[in-house]
Amino acid sequence: MKFRFPVIIIDEDFRAENISGSGIRDLAEAIQKEGMEVVGLTSYGDLTAFAQQASRASCFIISVDDEEFESGESVDLSDEVLGSIRAFIGEVRKRNAEIPIFLYGETRTSRHLTNDILRELHGFIHMFEDTPEFVARHIIREAKVYLDSLAPPFFNALMNYASDSSYSWHCPGHSGGVAFLKSPVGQMFHQFFGENLLRADVCNAVDELGQLLDHTGPVHDSEMNAARIFGSDHLFFVTNGTSTSNKVVWHSTVAPGDIVVVDRNCHKSILHSIIMCGAVPVFLMPTRNHYGIIGPIPKSEFDPETIAKKIEANPFAREAKNKKPRVLTLTQSTYDGILYNVETIKEVLGDTVDTLHFDEAWLPHASFHPYYNHMHAIGGTEARPRPENTLIFATQSTHKLLAGLSQASQILVQDATNRKLDTHRFNESYLMHSSTSPQYAIIASCDVAAAMMEPPGGHALVEESLLEAIDFRRAMRKVGNEFGEDWWFKVWGPEKWAEEGLGDRDDWIIHEEDTWHGFGQIESGFNMLDPIKATIITPGLNIHGEFDDQGIPAAIVSKYLAEHGIIIEKTGLYSFFIMFTIGITKGRWNSMVTELQQFKDDFDQNLPMWRVMPDFAKKHPRYQRTGLRDLCQSLHDIYRKFNVAKITTEMYLSNIEPSMTPADAWAKMSHREVERVSIDELEGRTTAMLVTPYPPGIPLLIPGERFNKIIVDYLKFVREFNSRFPGFETDCHGLVRENVNGEDQYFVDVVND
Repeated sequence: MKFRFPVIIIDEDFRAENISGSGIRDLAEAIQKEGMEVVGLTSYGDLTAFAQQASRASCFIISVDDEEFESGESVDLSDEVLGSIRAFIGEVRKRNAEIPIFLYGETRTSRHLTNDILRELHGFIHMFEDTPEFVARHIIREAKVYLDSLAPPFFNALMNYASDSSYSWHCPGHSGGVAFLKSPVGQMFHQFFGENLLRADVCNAVDELGQLLDHTGPVHDSEMNAARIFGSDHLFFVTNGTSTSNKVVWHSTVAPGDIVVVDRNCHKSILHSIIMCGAVPVFLMPTRNHYGIIGPIPKSEFDPETIAKKIEANPFAREAKNKKPRVLTLTQSTYDGILYNVETIKEVLGDTVDTLHFDEAWLPHASFHPYYNHMHAIGGTEARPRPENTLIFATQSTHKLLAGLSQASQILVQDATNRKLDTHRFNESYLMHSSTSPQYAIIASCDVAAAMMEPPGGHALVEESLLEAIDFRRAMRKVGNEFGEDWWFKVWGPEKWAEEGLGDRDDWIIHEEDTWHGFGQIESGFNMLDPIKATIITPGLNIHGEFDDQGIPAAIVSKYLAEHGIIIEKTGLYSFFIMFTIGITKGRWNSMVTELQQFKDDFDQNLPMWRVMPDFAKKHPRYQRTGLRDLCQSLHDIYRKFNVAKITTEMYLSNIEPSMTPADAWAKMSHREVERVSIDELEGRTTAMLVTPYPPGIPLLIPGERFNKIIVDYLKFVREFNSRFPGFETDCHGLVRENVNGEDQYFVDVVND
């Protein structure tokens, strides 16, 4: 299989009509005759940008001409030339420790170079001493050795299999894409996805690829390789997303009747696990600000005495035979980027919890940069002590922050000093939740996503994300300063950070005296904001939950951006969220800044919706002649009328009464012992469903809990808002909308009284 990794030559004489130019072009021609592509350049340009080409090259050849030496008797290269070579090599090695680098000169030798440069070179080529053909073969040999080392075990085996052109009799039925070629629409599908993807779509009958379900062969080798890279004792690839990873961890640990301690700000997959395992949940309550941003759980909530009191206060937990929590699951990080100091949590808990599980769906990058020391579960750039008896699990979405395909996930495990994971028993739970027909392209992306983070590349990729995120904040602040008293968007986060570069990670640590976050008093050093998570605040609401006379709801901004080619991650009332993953570019975030400026201009002119958002206006003709500013004000007024900032804060912090265990409530629904009840009749009833508003996608209630007044009031707001502003509907899973006599009405399935 042929890949495009050209040899890159950097020589200011590459196109010159002189002896030096002729020599380097002869070499380039010889390399091309041997079957490798050559790209000839005359200068480095921007070193950092150029060094990024290391991901696209098979090797570099840097020319050093005699004209670049100092005049006179000195035989040494000039400081300027040495500095340029050193800077270039340094930038390349930040990202790639292995790519071959050659120097190409006329008369000078290695005695004219300093050791820090020499040790990074794969050779020093002298013009006219050997034939271009000989030198070309020497270079190509080194380049091929490098390219052959790139692919991690499973991806390498999959490529070899796909390129073998073997006839197969196993599923899938499209037989390497052949079936698609027999149909016009199939032809379109084949042309869109390509031969390689379809040939690599195989079943587990292919022995040479190993078995994901048994963790054998190249799959096993790749999981071991990833475990080494991420600093864990065990690592398992998962092809069904971190929702499945969470369920695997829980089913390997939790049995019916077990007490579990759970972050109330957890992903719904954890709540599904509670139901499936028949566990009795005790919740740790996070803070929340009036922007709707989920804050950290206070450190005091992790105190074993506090947890013991919560157990005794729960009518089902206090009846349990074993009061020791079977697992504690924490969302690390929160959707909005709040991190916990894991070492502090381990210290506080000691051995009072059997298993610690960190849902790190949004944090797989943290292991690779000292900015995140102690702020993630396993591995990293710092030494991590092991607990005496508590196993630690981390579940990570490699597709969210790294380069995995959608649904690519992994489970990391750290053994305790006195307790090791029994991988055979664990795999029984893994099999329970895994497909017997895993998608091999997803497995390969897990493999490659891990290999991409091999030092030093992983550190460079994460550092680049951090730098881009902080530069975006600087750009947004600069624009705001230029507008002066006029309105502009703000980026939520600390008020002070370095003027250039990364600065100190302490800039992002939350300190006791900080007020910018709106979560109340937070113990210093326990939490941190991940800089790559950026929440943009729109005008109209302050951190105290007070509405201004005028405002710009974020729902309109996000729809405006979507219509202008920018899709954001999450939208709140007066905030929206973007992430600076390793795939973010300067072009992308600069486009965000310019589009926000365009929104401001259109808003200030109150341009009609048919002009600024024509697609949206066509779908919803009632808004066509409405001005952008007028529409913003209409939504703002209803938010203010219902005091939605207060409702959406208090409903998550309100006292929730469990009337039955989640498993028992689900059993009622399975047996159809439920009824569909109107919103107006919900207060005091027990839900049989998860009730989950989007955003933020955090369940208000889980099966077995009773509706209180404030949650019912919120659902009434949803009903009125949705009827008045079609196109901006608030989505709430568990809330059933049915058309009754031509009118939309809302219901929830509750347990029969």
